[in-house]
Amino acid sequence: MKYIVIIGDGMADWSLDELNGKTPLQVADKPNIDHLTLKGKAGLLENVPKTLNPGSDVANMAIFGYDPLKYYSGRGSLEAVSIGLKLSDDDLVFRCNLVTEKDGKLISSNADHISSKEANILINHLNKSLFDENNLFGKFLSDHPIFYFGMDYKHLFVIKNLSLTNISIIPPHDIIGDEINSYLTLDGEAKIIKDLILQSKEVLENHPINEKRLEEGKNPANMIWLWGQGLKPKLPLFKDMHGLKGSVITGVDLLKGIALCAGLDIVNVPGATAFYDTNYKGKGKYAVDNLKKQDIQFVHIEAPDEAGHDGNIEEKIKAIERIDKDIVGQILDNINSYGDYKIAILPDHYTPIAIRTHSRDPVPLAIYSTTDIGDEVKVYDEFSVVKGCLGTDKGHNLINKLLNRY
Repeated sequence: MKYIVIIGDGMADWSLDELNGKTPLQVADKPNIDHLTLKGKAGLLENVPKTLNPGSDVANMAIFGYDPLKYYSGRGSLEAVSIGLKLSDDDLVFRCNLVTEKDGKLISSNADHISSKEANILINHLNKSLFDENNLFGKFLSDHPIFYFGMDYKHLFVIKNLSLTNISIIPPHDIIGDEINSYLTLDGEAKIIKDLILQSKEVLENHPINEKRLEEGKNPANMIWLWGQGLKPKLPLFKDMHGLKGSVITGVDLLKGIALCAGLDIVNVPGATAFYDTNYKGKGKYAVDNLKKQDIQFVHIEAPDEAGHDGNIEEKIKAIERIDKDIVGQILDNINSYGDYKIAILPDHYTPIAIRTHSRDPVPLAIYSTTDIGDEVKVYDEFSVVKGCLGTDKGHNLINKLLNRY
């Protein structure tokens, strides 16, 4: 038996007036996904425990079979693993977004999706300007902290200060248009994080990269936002838990970090990105080809989530349709040579257009199997799957569902 899990990040949504009360999943042309649902079983998964924030880190950890309440240790450290950082037990890793501030408000959580080339220059500039021995922070901090370059707007900040482990900082995509100071109420030792965020504005504001972006009508990356801190993750190996060899296809460092911690292989697909321009066809082709040497293949697509954060209905629908045609369609056309198989499709969380951030709603799940009889659900969307025979379950039980363990 071969297994494929397709994760359309954030593709679930709420009903929209702009779509006559329907969701992007309901209006998208997705014959392949609907075919899987018609012939398979459907239900709902609660990927995010009520006591945790509905982030992609928590939700995807659940999809991979790990109970977040037991194993989650923070987002930043998972991303650190993906770029090869060797962490000590006392290293605290923050996710660092390059963002846009204007008139005291955060107006973009990604600085108009700044390019990796531009971002690399700015991250190096931050390290030199903030942590040189001649500046304030270089003198104040005994254990030398550092910014690490990731990709586009997504980077990392590492500091040895365990007293900051439990501070709470709202993710930047949750506060678009809001006053920044109302979310920076950090004091005591945590004030260093607030100071770093505010000081970064002085360092980045007039950098030539940002001056050029303004001339081109783009939002500047004129501030950082530190959030999602975490300690070195410790996960049992996926193979030891489930007896399956597996791999992951994604353009997102976070998912790569979870994969590496779980002992899963990473399949690098040319042109695979974390945005609208990702190589859908390549992901579909590599997913099928890689099953020759794997038992289970995870395929993650970030584009619907980015569209949700951007409030872009058209791009969200387009992303769902590309997933259907170029990934699901291609898999269905080429997987039969492997014999029996199961395909699960689901989002990790909702990213509703109306709020442009994540929500903790239970997500729609469909599982098709060549060996099982389906239920009565005919199409895949947020409402139809409620009638499915899979009912509502915890997200970390997905792999057990695939393996018929209960």
